[in-house]
Amino acid sequence: MKDASPIVATNLGGTFNASLIDMVFSAGIVVKLVLLVLLIFSVISWAIILMKYFSIRRVTRENALFMNSYTKSTKLSEVLPEAKRFRDSTLAEVFRAGYTELGRLARTARGNPQGKEVDTGGQGLEIVDIDNVERAMNRACGAETTKLEATLGFLATTGSASPFIGLFGTVWGIMDTFKGIGARGSATLAVVAPGISEALIATAAGLAAAIPAVIFYNYYLNRIKNLILDMDHFVWEMLNIVERHYMKK
Repeated sequence: MKDASPIVATNLGGTFNASLIDMVFSAGIVVKLVLLVLLIFSVISWAIILMKYFSIRRVTRENALFMNSYTKSTKLSEVLPEAKRFRDSTLAEVFRAGYTELGRLARTARGNPQGKEVDTGGQGLEIVDIDNVERAMNRACGAETTKLEATLGFLATTGSASPFIGLFGTVWGIMDTFKGIGARGSATLAVVAPGISEALIATAAGLAAAIPAVIFYNYYLNRIKNLILDMDHFVWEMLNIVERHYMKK
């Protein structure tokens, strides 16, 4: 009798692991479909989470490298090669948009609208021209923001919808359980427990898909807000430089 306890404990552990898998495969077709949908949601969510992690880390690193080159330069024309080098930097993209528009205005003012890119140094611009540069940079900010926020909507959808999808599977499974109880005419724990356990798996799966999606959605949203704020600050800083050095006195 004393040697039986470890064997029983081992058997109980093995039975629990096996019964969990058995409950999934013995669940009704609707519950299985719900679990399949939640599995798909979870896999896609984790793919987005990993993709966004590397993407935002790359953008942050290149922004820092670009700003280091930007602050060391004395002319905007010196920054352009560095801006072209950092293709993933949001700040570099905003700079390229502003510098391209500035160069276009300078060529137009010199009567050479189709010419090659020229240095804008020393060229006087009207106030309306400065507005053109601002609009070009704001358009670039909007485009970069859209790229940063891409696929985050799926995380938000997963976080809000998965618990309800799991709850739907649970409710449906409990309905099947009570239907079986009515057919058998018995409501003992041995009859009720398996069906309810199978149904509750759907709720657990819904929460398992939703919790990481909500956590990382909020985390990445805050990171992206900081990147957007950096772009806004950079726009105003560059516009100040343009107004000081390129606007007609």
